[in-house]
Amino acid sequence: MLAVAVLAAGKGTRMKSALPKVLQPLAGATLVERVLTSANRLKPERRILIVGHQAERVEEQLSGVAGLEFVLQQPQNGTGHAVQQLIPVLSSFDGELLVLNGDVPLLRPETIEALVKEHRDSGADVTLLTARLADPTGYGRVIANNKGRVSGIVEHRDCTEEQRQNNLTNAGIYCFNWSALANVLPNLSADNDQAELYLTDTVAMLPLAMHLEVADPDEVNGINNRSQLAQCEAVLQQRLRLHWMNEGVSFVDPESCTLSENCSFGRDVVIEPQTHLRGSCRIGDECRLGPGSLLTNAKLGQGVTVVHSVINDATVEDDVAIGPFAHLRPSAEIGKGCRIGNFVEVKKSQIGAGSKVNHLSYIGDAQLGTNVNVGAGTITANYDGVRKHLTLIGSNSKTGANSVLVAPVQVGCDVTIGAGSTISKDVGDGALAIARARQFNKEGWVMRSRS
Repeated sequence: MLAVAVLAAGKGTRMKSALPKVLQPLAGATLVERVLTSANRLKPERRILIVGHQAERVEEQLSGVAGLEFVLQQPQNGTGHAVQQLIPVLSSFDGELLVLNGDVPLLRPETIEALVKEHRDSGADVTLLTARLADPTGYGRVIANNKGRVSGIVEHRDCTEEQRQNNLTNAGIYCFNWSALANVLPNLSADNDQAELYLTDTVAMLPLAMHLEVADPDEVNGINNRSQLAQCEAVLQQRLRLHWMNEGVSFVDPESCTLSENCSFGRDVVIEPQTHLRGSCRIGDECRLGPGSLLTNAKLGQGVTVVHSVINDATVEDDVAIGPFAHLRPSAEIGKGCRIGNFVEVKKSQIGAGSKVNHLSYIGDAQLGTNVNVGAGTITANYDGVRKHLTLIGSNSKTGANSVLVAPVQVGCDVTIGAGSTISKDVGDGALAIARARQFNKEGWVMRSRS
């Protein structure tokens, strides 16, 4: 049996943020969500989050995680004190305890699986994850022999000068035999520089401690400040880009683009510089995104082009051209072969296949049929000051430049609307609709006005 405990009680004062450190975002997910997800493949019987600072806020954020238990550490008196809170919670548990840190979000699932396997194969009482760092400043040093047996861990602040020359560091990730750990946890002492109870001290108390050295030290990067958060973001973004390049996606300038882990791409997608994807984006084959575009929870079919535009919670079918400087807002649905052009905004509207909204238009709360041509400057006036209303435009209709359709209004199929018209009444199929003031020319008016 396996239980996973994630330490998430700290204040994170060096982040200088009103947000708890473990709730800081990283590539579309919080730090602690990433840590929890990294252990999912192990299918643990128990998952426990040890909370403290802003505990209610952390619990609220993670309330939707099935089977997650919350344990309060109050006050926060070190990592050993945090795990001591598990003694009553796991009183009847007999198995291994995997301890993860809520601010170490880059661990690969494969690494965690290897740690648990090494622990079980070696028969150790505790197996800890270690890393050799070029600059180990701030990390606890692991004292071990060449067979991987650990005799102790010394926190950086408590190291002698000789011990600080050792670059084998403690990553703060452990797999314990719970019954052995529970026996020594009450014996922890706060006789150290910080006057805290260190979980690391249990390693020397247990009969057999082993370590597994991680191949990629970046995996155990901890986050204590904004600079380290940015460094971890860069590592994670590089992982994501390399993964998708191996799957057939081209990045013209990879380092200028960012992704979310929940994005997916077809083959032969080209991503131009300064293009960013957030949330759960689904991008079809042969799309071309950017430059300078932002997509959030966007669903794009095949062969879509997006140039200098924003797409947010919208669905776009095959062979659509978007931009430059278009904005598709939530619940916009763009049919196959459409053209959404310069400075066009579409909100909560369905635009039928082959329709074109090429210039300077706002389409909100509207349903357009197929092959509709929307003239430059056309506006659907959907808001009466209290409620939103629907505009319907039938297939093969076209609006003249600078038309305003005042909802609720229905325009039939094969309708032509004259330029500059304000349409507030329904228009039947095949009609020409003109709603504007008659033009008057006053000859000689300029000379008379000057005199």
